[in-house]
Amino acid sequence: MLPAAERPNVLFIASDDLNEYIGPIHPQVLTPNIDRLANSGICFSNAHCQSPICNPSRTSLLTGLRPSTTGVYALEPWFRTSETWANVTTLPQYFAQNGYYTMSTGKIFHDHGQFATVASDRPEFDLLGYAGGFGPLPPQKFVTTPDPMVLIDWGAYPEKDEEGEDYKVASWAIAQLKELPKDKPFFMCVGFFRPHLPLFAPQKWHDLYPDETLVLPPYLENDRDDVPPFSWYLHWKLPEVGMKWVKAHDQWKAIFRSYLASVSYMDAQLGRLLDALESEGLAENTIIVLWGDNGWHLGQKELFSKTSLWDPATRVPLIISGKGVAGRGLCSQPAELLDIYPTLIELCGLPKNESLEGISLSPQLANAKTPRERPAITTHGPDNHSIRTERFRYTLYGDGSQEFYDMKDDPNEWTNRIADPQYQKEIEKMAKWIPKNPAAPLPGSHSRLIEKKDGIWHWEGIPIHPNDPVPALGAVQ
Repeated sequence: MLPAAERPNVLFIASDDLNEYIGPIHPQVLTPNIDRLANSGICFSNAHCQSPICNPSRTSLLTGLRPSTTGVYALEPWFRTSETWANVTTLPQYFAQNGYYTMSTGKIFHDHGQFATVASDRPEFDLLGYAGGFGPLPPQKFVTTPDPMVLIDWGAYPEKDEEGEDYKVASWAIAQLKELPKDKPFFMCVGFFRPHLPLFAPQKWHDLYPDETLVLPPYLENDRDDVPPFSWYLHWKLPEVGMKWVKAHDQWKAIFRSYLASVSYMDAQLGRLLDALESEGLAENTIIVLWGDNGWHLGQKELFSKTSLWDPATRVPLIISGKGVAGRGLCSQPAELLDIYPTLIELCGLPKNESLEGISLSPQLANAKTPRERPAITTHGPDNHSIRTERFRYTLYGDGSQEFYDMKDDPNEWTNRIADPQYQKEIEKMAKWIPKNPAAPLPGSHSRLIEKKDGIWHWEGIPIHPNDPVPALGAVQ
């Protein structure tokens, strides 16, 4: 355990719905500040969330517990409404208990203002700053979509960077770096909202991605012909558009451009923050962690959303840089967001927290080629789980149907090899990692929840009958 005076600071940065489309992995994406961070540390190119939606993913990371342990599978409820988890010690609380000054701005927990309050006996943070949000929004939607939700929109907006919420989040964090306590190390959480819907960024960021250079994600017609019908149950009826609507309205390039523009805009705010850290003389003694809470489909498997158990929805950026990180480059070993909590404890020389379910990434931070002792596990609802190793993905759905992909030969998950005899031993080995006896959903669970009740599968409380048509395959939507 390090003495308090020798402990490094922590800058803990989240980006909402940021998939693997970042410069270190996809060079067409212009993210000079993410690249700068990756070049100074380890970028985990095979990192995965523990759930493909915000609340359970962030709850897992911040409590150090799997969704299958907590029963947090949906966008609601807040985990502290449960008597079982009301007093669990979150990552920022653990650092506060060990002498750190903790701060937060933007989106770190699923709901910043209501749930990360300091007005309690056990505050999540010592200082709760600017909340931010998904705005600003134009007077009217730019794109008329089947669902009128105002967040389902994309285009060049607002006019100036300074008008965006992520700019204001970064500005609050920069101001705090100039007024830090002198007697404590700091743990600062900065949660950017982009590239979450609406996909808005000023025009200059869209101009980075002209039509003639824009390379759309790989796509295969009829890609879902060899996957179980139950796969649709995980995203049975979403407000987001699907590929059928996107093709009918010629919006694929527009959505993709706006997504990349949103990423580049967010990256610029990250750059302002990193510049401030350096100008204040804090960079040398600070560990920086950048993570995304879940991925996002950009047309793959017919989706423009999250809420699946394929790589586009589970794979997320994870970069760790700064003091104590000896290695450099890309690490292709499987990593979990769950691993961040124990990793930071170890890097900062704090007492071990025995309740955590993640494993420290310190060996990979010293040498990116160090093997990991277990795969990454992603869960959606209590009955659907996917296991990801360096080479393979195995998925078990609630009805017993399965998928298996050789990611080395088939990185786009186009060919389900579950019945291929040459992979049976690997499938059996991976199946042993499926969570046993997963917790039931917490009382009050709703929104994006798939569960079985009274023998019938329900999506967001609505029963799905075996012969019900898949909404995404019906009328153009």
